[in-house]
Order: sequence, then structure tokens, then C-alpha cells
Amino acid sequence: MEKKVEKRLNSISELIDFLKPENLVYIQPHNFPDHDAIASAFGLQYIFKQFNIPTQIVYGGLLQRGSLIQLIKDLAIDLKRVDECEMVASDKVVIVDGCKGNKNVTDLIGDEVAIIDHHMFKEVEDVEFSDIRPDYGACASVIASYFEELNLDIPKDIATAFMIAIHIDTQNFLRGISEHDLDTYHLCFSIADVQYVDKISRNNSVVKDLSKYKDLIKSIQYHGRIAFCYLPDGCGQNLLGILADFVLTLMEINFVVLCAKNDQKINFSLRSEVPEWNASSIIQEALEGIGFGGGHAEMAGGVINDISNCDMELIQKKFISIIGQLVAQ
Repeated sequence: MEKKVEKRLNSISELIDFLKPENLVYIQPHNFPDHDAIASAFGLQYIFKQFNIPTQIVYGGLLQRGSLIQLIKDLAIDLKRVDECEMVASDKVVIVDGCKGNKNVTDLIGDEVAIIDHHMFKEVEDVEFSDIRPDYGACASVIASYFEELNLDIPKDIATAFMIAIHIDTQNFLRGISEHDLDTYHLCFSIADVQYVDKISRNNSVVKDLSKYKDLIKSIQYHGRIAFCYLPDGCGQNLLGILADFVLTLMEINFVVLCAKNDQKINFSLRSEVPEWNASSIIQEALEGIGFGGGHAEMAGGVINDISNCDMELIQKKFISIIGQLVAQ
């Protein structure tokens, strides 16, 4: 049930004033958070601290990438799993790098009052503050703009996290990069630990991941410029995205659909380098009625929660059919 919002907030300053009376504000990135989600939460936490707003970063799912776990440890980022927090309905929640109602954002018992994101989404009416910038390559760049708006200096650790977020979310400036991201990167370059940025951005896989590359190469199918692969033995969501980026480096391939059975769900990762083949729109259409998806034009993700609905051959044909219709237009 949607709540009634009495007053809309139009700026980060107004959101700060709105949250000042709170004893604790929860900052929630999307489930199975990546470097951008954590960097964005980390930056926003610092901003709130400057205005004496106590916060706790909380997340659902798991931290899947070794480089992200290392980043959290090295920068002393304080975060907890959702099930470790004693939240009540009146507690205020700010969602970053995700959107209320998305299947990759746990519906917490608290009161979601703000959404700060850079993904395509359907308008959410029952939050006090919404700042969605789908033209930004990284949500961290949105948070960085608040530092300028509030006349705050970006500390070294946060500048480092922002640079890593931009590197990884734009695949080293090859996907969805905007002038805003470049401005943020340039601003942070003279502040951050650039050597550490290079290390974390480069070392985004571990040796055990190589077996999944082997599974991918063994099972991948090609349909013209489309690559499709289903991994029935599972693959973590973040690694699935890394594999999709890898496949897109093939000269003959312009669109990638990778999917994996994880527990009792099917996770999807899509990549597109054809502007007319919008990955976010395509996955929403392909999974309509059986699952959910969203993201950006260049990359998207999705999930089918009921595996009884998963005829992978039919799903594969649907993706091919949708793209075929786009080609014919």
C-alpha cells in the first residue's frame, strides 16, 4: 500500500533538513551490492554525518566479489546485513543505486523516504525525495554532485571509492560513460589513492572463477550477432556480469544474454552495444509475466523467481524474436 506523501523534497539540502530529527537513518544499496552501490552509500553516509545525521548502511543478499570485500575492509566502510538490524516501521530508509519496488531491493520494514539512482525506472510516487539520473554511468557520480552542491570537500577514501565505482560500472569507460562521470573522475583524481584504484579495478576476478569461463565457452550459443548461454550449475550475479562483458569483447557479437540457475532462481545478465537494442527494455519484455528485469540501455539484469516457469529454450527464442523485430523496424 502506497503511503501519502505530504511534502515533496526537491534537493539534497531539503532531504538533509527532513532527516535531521531522526535518531538513525538507514542507507540501503541494492541486494548483492557492487562497488558502485557501496561507494554511493559510503559517500552519502559521510554527507549525512557532516549534518549530524546518524546512519547505518544495510544490504540484502551477499557480498560476492573479493575485490569489493577488500575495498570495504581497506576503507573501513561500516555496513551490516539486513537481518542484523533491529529496524522498526518508523525508521527512515534512503535507497541508493536501486529503486523501491525493484526485485533486487529488499522491501524493509522501515519507511523509504528517498531514492537516489541512475537506472531506468518507473516513477515511484510514495517517497519524499527522488533523484534518478539514467544518463549517469555510475550512481557515485550522482552522490559526488551533492558534495559540490553542499560545498563539501570529498575526502580521500571516498574519492578513491568513487573512482573505483566509475571504473567498474562503466567497464573502464567503455559503457554508459557521461560527462558527469568524467567530471567526477577528474575531480577525484588529485584526491584519491590512484594506485589503489588501479589495483581494485583491475583485480576483479579470482582463480576459481576460471571454471565458469570454461562452462561459458563450452555452452555458449550464437545466433547471428546475439550470444546466449545458460549455466545450470550456477554463477554468482556479479560474476555473471563479468562474463557478459567478456563475451561482448568478441568482434562478431553485439548483444549478450547470460543466465544461471542459482538456488531456486534464474538470474540474467544482458549486454548491448547497439543503441537500438535497449537491454533494459528487452529483458522487461522477454520476462514479462514470468520474471522481472531492468537496468540501462547498455546493460541490464533480471530474475525469474519461480523455476517452474523456466523453459530455457522458449526464453532463448523470445530474446532472439524481440531483437529480430527491432532489426526489422
